[in-house]
Amino acid sequence: MGALQESVVRATLEKVGRPGLSRKTAAIDKIWTEIERVIDALSLSFDRVRLYQDGLPVGGGEAEIVTELARAGSRNYQLLLRLMAQGATLMGTESGDLLVQEYQLAKQSLTARPPRAAGVAAHRRALSEALLQRRDHFIAQRINDTLKPGETGILFLGMLHSLERYLHQDVKVIYPLHRPR
Repeated sequence: MGALQESVVRATLEKVGRPGLSRKTAAIDKIWTEIERVIDALSLSFDRVRLYQDGLPVGGGEAEIVTELARAGSRNYQLLLRLMAQGATLMGTESGDLLVQEYQLAKQSLTARPPRAAGVAAHRRALSEALLQRRDHFIAQRINDTLKPGETGILFLGMLHSLERYLHQDVKVIYPLHRPR
């Protein structure tokens, strides 16, 4: 959603003001510090690690995308680069088509006036939830298809996702910070 970053920041400022945005930014920074600490504490053989990233499409150019976003200051992508430098393999993770659909839906939500009818808001929410479920299924299938026995997958995933139910039973899932609700 990088192209919508300004719109997201503007909407956040309108909703919570500059102090709220600062608190949110500090909280996100703290989360990434903890994620880095947890990963560094794991005893991993990075040549047997596959990295999966929410929002990273399958299809080539994944390393270039990660490098560009790391240069732009993303701690998430800086961590991916560091893990790749240690020998981890970066994997395209998502369907490009589903990501485009999500982008269009997010763009509509950010640029449209708030819906007057509750039905319109509910419809938009239902579309978003259905799309998220399709993305979760795709990501899980991608992991199922590419993660080999004896390998470790590290998946960086937004909090709204819930794909564990789609993973093969032999995939053991560990939540290093906390299990999502």
